[in-house]
Amino acid sequence: MPEFYNRLPITQRIVVSFLAVIALGSFVLSLPWVFQKGVAYPGYFDILFNTVSIVCVTGLNTFSVGLTYNVWGQAIVMALIQIGGLGLVTLVSLSYYAINRRMSLSEQTLLKSSLAYETSKDLKQYLFGVYKVTFVLEAVMTAYFLIDFVPRFGWKRGLFNSLFLAVSSFCNAGFDNLPTSHSLMALKTNPIITSGVMFLIFSGAIGFPVWTDLAIKGKIFLKQRPRRLLWFYQSLRPSTLLTLKTTIILLVLGTLSFWAVEAHNPATIGRLNFWQQGWVSLFQAVTMRSAGFTTIDFNQTHLSTNFLFMLQMMMGGGPGGTAGGVKLAIVAIVALLFISEIRGQKRVTFQQRIISSETIRQTLTILIFFTILLFAGFFLLLITENGKDPFQLAFEATSALSTVGVTMDTTSQLTRAGQWVIMALIFIGRVGPLTVLMGLLQTHKRDSHYPQTDIILG
Repeated sequence: MPEFYNRLPITQRIVVSFLAVIALGSFVLSLPWVFQKGVAYPGYFDILFNTVSIVCVTGLNTFSVGLTYNVWGQAIVMALIQIGGLGLVTLVSLSYYAINRRMSLSEQTLLKSSLAYETSKDLKQYLFGVYKVTFVLEAVMTAYFLIDFVPRFGWKRGLFNSLFLAVSSFCNAGFDNLPTSHSLMALKTNPIITSGVMFLIFSGAIGFPVWTDLAIKGKIFLKQRPRRLLWFYQSLRPSTLLTLKTTIILLVLGTLSFWAVEAHNPATIGRLNFWQQGWVSLFQAVTMRSAGFTTIDFNQTHLSTNFLFMLQMMMGGGPGGTAGGVKLAIVAIVALLFISEIRGQKRVTFQQRIISSETIRQTLTILIFFTILLFAGFFLLLITENGKDPFQLAFEATSALSTVGVTMDTTSQLTRAGQWVIMALIFIGRVGPLTVLMGLLQTHKRDSHYPQTDIILG
Protein backbone atom coordinates (compact mmCIF):
# COMPACT_ATOMS: atom_id res chain seq x y z
CA MET A 1 0.00 0.00 0.00
CA PRO A 2 2.72 2.62 0.82
CA GLU A 3 4.47 1.94 -2.52
CA PHE A 4 1.19 2.27 -4.42
CA TYR A 5 0.38 5.44 -2.48
CA ASN A 6 3.77 7.01 -3.12
CA ARG A 7 3.47 6.41 -6.86
CA LEU A 8 0.26 8.44 -7.03
CA PRO A 9 0.36 12.10 -8.11
CA ILE A 10 0.01 14.59 -5.26
CA THR A 11 -3.57 15.48 -6.26
CA GLN A 12 -4.66 11.82 -6.08
CA ARG A 13 -2.81 11.37 -2.79
CA ILE A 14 -4.87 14.18 -1.27
CA VAL A 15 -8.13 12.53 -2.32
CA VAL A 16 -7.03 9.08 -1.15
CA SER A 17 -5.84 10.48 2.18
CA PHE A 18 -9.16 12.19 2.85
CA LEU A 19 -11.11 9.05 1.93
CA ALA A 20 -8.88 6.91 4.17
CA VAL A 21 -9.31 9.22 7.15
CA ILE A 22 -13.09 9.33 6.60
CA ALA A 23 -13.33 5.52 6.36
CA LEU A 24 -11.24 4.97 9.49
CA GLY A 25 -12.95 7.76 11.38
CA SER A 26 -16.47 6.55 10.60
CA PHE A 27 -15.51 3.02 11.70
CA VAL A 28 -14.11 4.18 15.05
CA LEU A 29 -17.03 6.55 15.66
CA SER A 30 -19.46 3.67 15.14
CA LEU A 31 -17.95 1.53 17.92
CA PRO A 32 -20.17 1.08 21.01
CA TRP A 33 -17.63 2.39 23.57
CA VAL A 34 -17.61 5.94 22.10
CA PHE A 35 -21.32 6.59 22.77
CA GLN A 36 -22.89 8.00 25.90
CA LYS A 37 -24.89 5.57 28.01
CA GLY A 38 -28.54 5.38 27.05
CA VAL A 39 -28.06 7.02 23.65
CA ALA A 40 -29.69 5.19 20.75
CA TYR A 41 -27.32 4.08 18.00
CA PRO A 42 -27.83 6.60 15.15
CA GLY A 43 -27.01 4.16 12.33
CA TYR A 44 -23.83 3.88 10.29
CA PHE A 45 -25.06 6.10 7.44
CA ASP A 46 -25.62 9.04 9.82
CA ILE A 47 -22.21 8.39 11.40
CA LEU A 48 -20.62 8.38 7.94
CA PHE A 49 -22.39 11.63 7.06
CA ASN A 50 -21.13 13.29 10.25
CA THR A 51 -17.61 11.93 9.72
CA VAL A 52 -17.44 13.37 6.20
CA SER A 53 -18.53 16.71 7.64
CA ILE A 54 -16.03 16.45 10.53
CA VAL A 55 -13.00 15.57 8.41
CA CYS A 56 -13.93 18.19 5.82
CA VAL A 57 -14.46 20.71 8.68
CA THR A 58 -17.96 21.63 7.54
CA GLY A 59 -20.30 21.46 10.52
CA LEU A 60 -23.40 19.93 8.93
CA ASN A 61 -24.65 16.99 10.97
CA THR A 62 -27.62 14.70 11.44
CA PHE A 63 -27.07 14.31 15.20
CA SER A 64 -25.34 16.31 17.92
CA VAL A 65 -21.75 15.38 18.79
CA GLY A 66 -22.10 16.70 22.35
CA LEU A 67 -25.32 14.81 23.05
CA THR A 68 -24.29 11.54 21.39
CA TYR A 69 -20.62 10.79 22.10
CA ASN A 70 -18.85 10.37 25.42
CA VAL A 71 -15.50 12.00 26.15
CA TRP A 72 -13.64 9.36 24.10
CA GLY A 73 -15.88 9.82 21.09
CA GLN A 74 -15.58 13.59 21.36
CA ALA A 75 -11.78 13.32 21.59
CA ILE A 76 -11.79 11.30 18.34
CA VAL A 77 -14.00 13.92 16.71
CA MET A 78 -11.58 16.62 17.84
CA ALA A 79 -8.62 14.71 16.37
CA LEU A 80 -10.42 14.30 13.04
CA ILE A 81 -11.23 18.02 12.98
CA GLN A 82 -7.57 18.83 13.58
CA ILE A 83 -6.45 16.56 10.75
CA GLY A 84 -9.03 17.93 8.34
CA GLY A 85 -8.49 21.55 9.36
CA LEU A 86 -4.74 21.56 8.94
CA GLY A 87 -5.29 19.92 5.60
CA LEU A 88 -4.26 16.56 4.33
CA VAL A 89 -2.01 18.31 1.86
CA THR A 90 0.37 19.22 4.70
CA LEU A 91 0.18 15.71 6.11
CA VAL A 92 0.97 14.28 2.68
CA SER A 93 3.90 16.65 2.43
CA LEU A 94 5.26 15.77 5.85
CA SER A 95 4.94 12.07 5.03
CA TYR A 96 7.64 12.54 2.42
CA TYR A 97 10.08 13.50 5.12
CA ALA A 98 8.83 10.90 7.58
CA ILE A 99 9.73 8.08 5.19
CA ASN A 100 12.93 9.82 4.06
CA ARG A 101 11.64 10.26 0.54
CA ARG A 102 13.17 13.31 -1.05
CA MET A 103 10.76 15.49 -2.99
CA SER A 104 11.62 16.41 -6.54
CA LEU A 105 11.99 20.07 -7.45
CA SER A 106 8.79 20.00 -9.51
CA GLU A 107 6.87 18.44 -6.60
CA GLN A 108 8.17 21.07 -4.18
CA THR A 109 7.23 23.85 -6.59
CA LEU A 110 3.74 22.42 -7.04
CA LEU A 111 3.26 21.98 -3.31
CA LYS A 112 4.47 25.49 -2.53
CA SER A 113 2.03 26.93 -5.07
CA SER A 114 -0.89 24.92 -3.70
CA LEU A 115 -0.08 26.07 -0.15
CA ALA A 116 0.22 29.70 -1.29
CA TYR A 117 3.78 29.48 -0.01
CA GLU A 118 6.02 32.19 -1.44
CA THR A 119 8.94 32.68 0.95
CA SER A 120 12.46 31.38 0.51
CA LYS A 121 12.17 29.49 3.78
CA ASP A 122 12.65 25.74 3.66
CA LEU A 123 9.34 24.01 2.91
CA LYS A 124 9.82 21.48 5.69
CA GLN A 125 10.53 24.25 8.18
CA TYR A 126 7.47 26.15 6.96
CA LEU A 127 5.19 23.15 7.37
CA PHE A 128 6.37 22.48 10.91
CA GLY A 129 5.92 26.19 11.60
CA VAL A 130 2.28 25.84 10.55
CA TYR A 131 1.79 23.17 13.19
CA LYS A 132 3.61 25.20 15.81
CA VAL A 133 1.45 28.28 15.23
CA THR A 134 -1.69 26.13 15.23
CA PHE A 135 -0.99 24.40 18.52
CA VAL A 136 0.20 27.59 20.27
CA LEU A 137 -2.92 29.53 19.27
CA GLU A 138 -5.20 26.66 20.25
CA ALA A 139 -3.46 26.30 23.63
CA VAL A 140 -3.64 30.02 24.39
CA MET A 141 -7.32 30.26 23.47
CA THR A 142 -8.11 27.08 25.41
CA ALA A 143 -6.80 28.89 28.49
CA TYR A 144 -8.92 31.91 27.55
CA PHE A 145 -12.11 29.84 27.29
CA LEU A 146 -11.43 28.42 30.75
CA ILE A 147 -12.46 31.77 32.22
CA ASP A 148 -16.07 30.98 31.31
CA PHE A 149 -16.15 27.20 31.01
CA VAL A 150 -14.59 26.26 34.37
CA PRO A 151 -17.28 28.05 36.43
CA ARG A 152 -19.89 26.63 34.08
CA PHE A 153 -18.73 22.98 33.79
CA GLY A 154 -16.02 22.47 36.41
CA TRP A 155 -12.29 21.96 35.82
CA LYS A 156 -12.22 18.63 33.96
CA ARG A 157 -15.18 19.19 31.69
CA GLY A 158 -14.40 22.88 31.33
CA LEU A 159 -10.85 22.16 30.17
CA PHE A 160 -11.98 19.54 27.66
CA ASN A 161 -14.79 21.71 26.28
CA SER A 162 -12.39 24.65 25.97
CA LEU A 163 -9.87 22.58 24.01
CA PHE A 164 -12.58 21.14 21.75
CA LEU A 165 -14.01 24.59 20.97
CA ALA A 166 -10.54 26.03 20.35
CA VAL A 167 -9.62 23.28 17.89
CA SER A 168 -12.98 23.44 16.11
CA SER A 169 -12.88 27.25 15.88
CA PHE A 170 -9.33 27.48 14.54
CA CYS A 171 -10.05 24.75 11.98
CA ASN A 172 -13.29 26.54 10.98
CA ALA A 173 -15.20 23.31 11.64
CA GLY A 174 -18.36 24.66 13.25
CA PHE A 175 -18.71 21.72 15.66
CA ASP A 176 -19.05 22.04 19.41
CA ASN A 177 -19.48 19.48 22.19
CA LEU A 178 -21.71 21.56 24.44
CA PRO A 179 -24.72 19.81 26.00
CA THR A 180 -27.17 21.36 23.55
CA SER A 181 -28.17 20.86 19.92
CA HIS A 182 -28.37 24.61 19.26
CA SER A 183 -24.67 25.34 18.81
CA LEU A 184 -23.74 28.69 20.41
CA MET A 185 -27.20 30.29 20.39
CA ALA A 186 -27.34 30.52 24.18
CA LEU A 187 -23.92 32.22 24.20
CA LYS A 188 -24.43 34.76 21.39
CA THR A 189 -23.95 37.76 23.71
CA ASN A 190 -21.25 36.08 25.82
CA PRO A 191 -18.18 38.29 25.18
CA ILE A 192 -15.57 35.72 26.27
CA ILE A 193 -16.74 32.78 24.17
CA THR A 194 -17.79 34.72 21.07
CA SER A 195 -14.67 36.92 21.00
CA GLY A 196 -12.43 33.86 21.36
CA VAL A 197 -14.29 31.97 18.65
CA MET A 198 -14.13 34.94 16.28
CA PHE A 199 -10.40 35.38 16.85
CA LEU A 200 -9.71 31.70 16.17
CA ILE A 201 -11.95 31.62 13.08
CA PHE A 202 -10.14 34.68 11.72
CA SER A 203 -6.72 33.23 12.58
CA GLY A 204 -7.39 29.96 10.78
CA ALA A 205 -9.24 31.44 7.82
CA ILE A 206 -6.80 34.24 7.00
CA GLY A 207 -4.22 31.69 5.86
CA PHE A 208 -0.79 30.62 7.07
CA PRO A 209 1.07 32.51 4.30
CA VAL A 210 -0.37 35.77 5.66
CA TRP A 211 0.75 34.97 9.20
CA THR A 212 4.18 33.96 7.93
CA ASP A 213 4.59 37.22 6.04
CA LEU A 214 3.37 39.30 9.01
CA ALA A 215 5.75 37.48 11.35
CA ILE A 216 8.81 37.89 9.10
CA LYS A 217 8.16 41.58 8.40
CA GLY A 218 7.15 42.19 12.02
CA LYS A 219 10.52 40.97 13.32
CA ILE A 220 12.33 43.30 10.94
CA PHE A 221 10.04 46.17 11.89
CA LEU A 222 10.70 45.72 15.62
CA LYS A 223 14.46 45.90 15.04
CA GLN A 224 14.22 49.20 13.18
CA ARG A 225 15.18 52.50 14.81
CA PRO A 226 12.96 54.42 14.38
CA ARG A 227 10.09 52.08 13.59
CA ARG A 228 8.18 53.15 10.48
CA LEU A 229 4.64 51.83 10.04
CA LEU A 230 4.62 52.90 6.39
CA TRP A 231 7.64 50.67 5.71
CA PHE A 232 5.89 47.74 7.40
CA TYR A 233 2.79 48.23 5.26
CA GLN A 234 4.74 48.61 2.02
CA SER A 235 6.99 45.62 2.78
CA LEU A 236 4.10 43.15 2.95
CA ARG A 237 3.62 40.90 -0.06
CA PRO A 238 0.83 41.94 -2.46
CA SER A 239 -1.00 38.64 -1.77
CA THR A 240 -0.97 39.43 1.97
CA LEU A 241 -2.33 42.94 1.43
CA LEU A 242 -4.95 41.63 -1.01
CA THR A 243 -6.18 39.05 1.53
CA LEU A 244 -6.21 41.49 4.45
CA LYS A 245 -7.96 44.27 2.55
CA THR A 246 -10.58 41.92 1.12
CA THR A 247 -11.19 40.43 4.57
CA ILE A 248 -11.71 43.85 6.17
CA ILE A 249 -14.06 44.98 3.41
CA LEU A 250 -16.16 41.82 3.64
CA LEU A 251 -16.29 41.96 7.45
CA VAL A 252 -17.51 45.56 7.39
CA LEU A 253 -20.06 44.94 4.62
CA GLY A 254 -21.23 41.67 6.19
CA THR A 255 -21.71 43.25 9.60
CA LEU A 256 -23.56 46.32 8.32
CA SER A 257 -25.80 44.39 5.91
CA PHE A 258 -26.90 41.89 8.58
CA TRP A 259 -27.46 44.68 11.08
CA ALA A 260 -29.48 46.76 8.60
CA VAL A 261 -31.84 43.92 7.66
CA GLU A 262 -32.22 42.17 11.03
CA ALA A 263 -32.10 45.09 13.50
CA HIS A 264 -35.90 45.13 13.85
CA ASN A 265 -36.44 41.37 13.66
CA PRO A 266 -37.40 40.22 17.19
CA ALA A 267 -36.67 36.58 16.28
CA THR A 268 -32.95 37.30 15.70
CA ILE A 269 -31.42 40.48 17.16
CA GLY A 270 -34.39 42.84 17.41
CA ARG A 271 -34.72 42.36 21.19
CA LEU A 272 -31.04 43.05 21.89
CA ASN A 273 -29.59 46.44 22.76
CA PHE A 274 -27.58 48.49 20.27
CA TRP A 275 -24.14 47.13 21.21
CA GLN A 276 -25.33 43.53 21.42
CA GLN A 277 -26.85 43.83 17.95
CA GLY A 278 -23.54 45.06 16.59
CA TRP A 279 -21.63 42.25 18.32
CA VAL A 280 -23.91 39.48 17.02
CA SER A 281 -23.82 41.05 13.54
CA LEU A 282 -20.02 41.02 13.58
CA PHE A 283 -20.04 37.38 14.68
CA GLN A 284 -22.22 36.47 11.70
CA ALA A 285 -19.88 38.28 9.31
CA VAL A 286 -16.93 36.29 10.70
CA THR A 287 -18.52 32.84 10.92
CA MET A 288 -20.54 32.82 7.70
CA ARG A 289 -17.51 32.77 5.39
CA SER A 290 -16.37 29.37 6.61
CA ALA A 291 -16.82 28.37 10.25
CA GLY A 292 -20.57 27.89 10.52
CA PHE A 293 -21.03 28.33 14.27
CA THR A 294 -24.65 29.19 14.88
CA THR A 295 -25.87 31.94 17.20
CA ILE A 296 -29.17 32.63 15.39
CA ASP A 297 -31.97 30.57 13.87
CA PHE A 298 -31.67 30.75 10.09
CA ASN A 299 -35.36 29.91 9.73
CA GLN A 300 -36.15 33.18 11.53
CA THR A 301 -33.91 35.46 9.47
CA HIS A 302 -35.19 37.33 6.43
CA LEU A 303 -34.72 35.59 3.10
CA SER A 304 -32.62 38.54 1.94
CA THR A 305 -30.28 37.94 4.90
CA ASN A 306 -29.89 34.27 4.02
CA PHE A 307 -29.20 35.22 0.41
CA LEU A 308 -26.40 37.52 1.58
CA PHE A 309 -25.15 34.68 3.76
CA MET A 310 -24.96 32.45 0.67
CA LEU A 311 -22.77 35.00 -1.08
CA GLN A 312 -20.48 35.23 1.96
CA MET A 313 -20.24 31.45 2.22
CA MET A 314 -19.08 31.15 -1.38
CA MET A 315 -16.27 33.68 -0.81
CA GLY A 316 -14.57 31.70 1.94
CA GLY A 317 -11.22 32.60 3.51
CA GLY A 318 -7.62 33.26 2.58
CA PRO A 319 -5.38 30.96 0.52
CA GLY A 320 -3.45 28.35 2.49
CA GLY A 321 -5.82 28.52 5.48
CA THR A 322 -8.44 26.32 7.10
CA ALA A 323 -11.43 28.00 5.45
CA GLY A 324 -13.38 26.75 2.45
CA GLY A 325 -15.15 28.55 -0.40
CA VAL A 326 -13.51 29.81 -3.57
CA LYS A 327 -10.98 31.80 -1.46
CA LEU A 328 -10.64 35.54 -1.02
CA ALA A 329 -7.89 35.87 -3.61
CA ILE A 330 -10.30 34.61 -6.27
CA VAL A 331 -12.98 37.08 -5.16
CA ALA A 332 -10.53 39.97 -5.07
CA ILE A 333 -9.03 39.26 -8.50
CA VAL A 334 -12.48 39.01 -10.08
CA ALA A 335 -13.38 42.36 -8.47
CA LEU A 336 -10.14 43.93 -9.73
CA LEU A 337 -10.82 42.53 -13.21
CA PHE A 338 -14.28 44.10 -13.18
CA ILE A 339 -12.91 47.46 -11.99
CA SER A 340 -10.16 47.46 -14.63
CA GLU A 341 -12.71 46.81 -17.39
CA ILE A 342 -15.00 49.60 -16.12
CA ARG A 343 -12.05 51.99 -16.04
CA GLY A 344 -10.89 50.93 -19.51
CA GLN A 345 -7.55 49.60 -18.30
CA LYS A 346 -5.75 47.00 -20.40
CA ARG A 347 -4.14 45.31 -17.38
CA VAL A 348 -5.42 44.19 -14.00
CA THR A 349 -3.29 45.84 -11.33
CA PHE A 350 -2.94 45.85 -7.56
CA GLN A 351 -0.46 47.84 -5.47
CA GLN A 352 1.14 49.16 -8.65
CA ARG A 353 1.80 45.62 -9.87
CA ILE A 354 0.28 43.83 -12.86
CA ILE A 355 -1.56 40.58 -12.16
CA SER A 356 -0.53 38.08 -14.82
CA SER A 357 -3.02 36.87 -17.40
CA GLU A 358 -2.23 33.28 -16.35
CA THR A 359 -3.32 34.04 -12.78
CA ILE A 360 -6.54 35.60 -14.09
CA ARG A 361 -7.25 32.53 -16.26
CA GLN A 362 -6.69 30.21 -13.28
CA THR A 363 -8.94 32.43 -11.17
CA LEU A 364 -11.79 32.26 -13.67
CA THR A 365 -11.31 28.50 -14.13
CA ILE A 366 -11.64 27.82 -10.39
CA LEU A 367 -14.64 30.17 -10.11
CA ILE A 368 -16.39 28.49 -13.04
CA PHE A 369 -15.57 25.05 -11.60
CA PHE A 370 -17.07 26.05 -8.24
CA THR A 371 -20.18 27.53 -9.85
CA ILE A 372 -20.80 24.44 -11.99
CA LEU A 373 -20.51 22.20 -8.94
CA LEU A 374 -22.92 24.39 -6.98
CA PHE A 375 -25.55 24.39 -9.72
CA ALA A 376 -25.11 20.64 -10.27
CA GLY A 377 -25.57 19.94 -6.56
CA PHE A 378 -28.61 22.20 -6.38
CA PHE A 379 -30.09 20.53 -9.46
CA LEU A 380 -29.65 17.06 -7.95
CA LEU A 381 -31.26 18.20 -4.69
CA LEU A 382 -34.26 19.49 -6.62
CA ILE A 383 -34.61 15.98 -8.05
CA THR A 384 -34.10 14.03 -4.81
CA GLU A 385 -36.03 16.46 -2.58
CA ASN A 386 -39.14 17.04 -4.67
CA GLY A 387 -41.59 19.24 -2.77
CA LYS A 388 -39.07 20.88 -0.42
CA ASP A 389 -38.39 24.62 -0.41
CA PRO A 390 -35.93 25.33 -3.28
CA PHE A 391 -34.39 28.25 -1.39
CA GLN A 392 -33.59 26.01 1.59
CA LEU A 393 -32.03 23.48 -0.77
CA ALA A 394 -29.91 26.19 -2.41
CA PHE A 395 -28.82 27.39 1.04
CA GLU A 396 -27.91 23.82 2.03
CA ALA A 397 -25.96 23.18 -1.18
CA THR A 398 -24.02 26.42 -0.82
CA SER A 399 -23.23 25.67 2.81
CA ALA A 400 -22.00 22.18 1.95
CA LEU A 401 -19.86 23.08 -1.05
CA SER A 402 -18.35 26.05 0.80
CA THR A 403 -17.71 23.78 3.85
CA VAL A 404 -19.46 26.28 6.12
CA GLY A 405 -21.99 23.99 7.76
CA VAL A 406 -24.95 26.24 8.58
CA THR A 407 -28.42 24.99 7.78
CA MET A 408 -32.05 26.04 7.79
CA ASP A 409 -32.79 22.80 9.70
CA THR A 410 -32.72 20.98 6.37
CA THR A 411 -29.89 18.43 6.76
CA SER A 412 -31.70 15.84 8.87
CA GLN A 413 -34.88 16.19 6.77
CA LEU A 414 -33.22 15.26 3.49
CA THR A 415 -33.73 11.87 1.90
CA ARG A 416 -30.82 9.42 1.86
CA ALA A 417 -30.20 10.36 -1.77
CA GLY A 418 -30.17 14.05 -0.87
CA GLN A 419 -27.73 13.41 1.98
CA TRP A 420 -25.44 11.57 -0.45
CA VAL A 421 -25.49 14.69 -2.63
CA ILE A 422 -24.59 16.86 0.38
CA MET A 423 -21.75 14.50 1.34
CA ALA A 424 -20.39 14.69 -2.19
CA LEU A 425 -20.58 18.49 -2.15
CA ILE A 426 -18.81 18.62 1.22
CA PHE A 427 -16.02 16.34 0.05
CA ILE A 428 -15.56 18.07 -3.30
CA GLY A 429 -15.75 21.48 -1.63
CA ARG A 430 -12.86 20.53 0.63
CA VAL A 431 -10.53 18.82 -1.84
CA GLY A 432 -11.88 19.99 -5.21
CA PRO A 433 -10.63 23.59 -5.56
CA LEU A 434 -7.20 22.60 -4.25
CA THR A 435 -6.82 19.63 -6.59
CA VAL A 436 -8.10 21.71 -9.53
CA LEU A 437 -5.56 24.42 -8.73
CA MET A 438 -2.76 21.87 -8.50
CA GLY A 439 -3.95 20.30 -11.74
CA LEU A 440 -3.76 23.70 -13.43
CA LEU A 441 -0.27 24.23 -12.06
CA GLN A 442 0.80 20.83 -13.38
CA THR A 443 -0.61 21.41 -16.85
CA HIS A 444 1.95 22.28 -19.48
CA LYS A 445 0.60 25.28 -21.36
CA ARG A 446 0.65 25.00 -25.16
CA ASP A 447 0.52 28.13 -27.24
CA SER A 448 -1.80 28.22 -30.26
CA HIS A 449 -0.58 29.95 -33.39
CA TYR A 450 -3.86 31.01 -34.95
CA PRO A 451 -5.08 34.36 -36.30
CA GLN A 452 -6.73 36.62 -33.74
CA THR A 453 -10.46 37.30 -33.97
CA ASP A 454 -13.07 39.37 -32.15
CA ILE A 455 -16.32 37.98 -30.76
CA ILE A 456 -19.48 40.10 -30.45
CA LEU A 457 -20.52 39.95 -26.78
CA GLY A 458 -23.84 41.74 -26.83
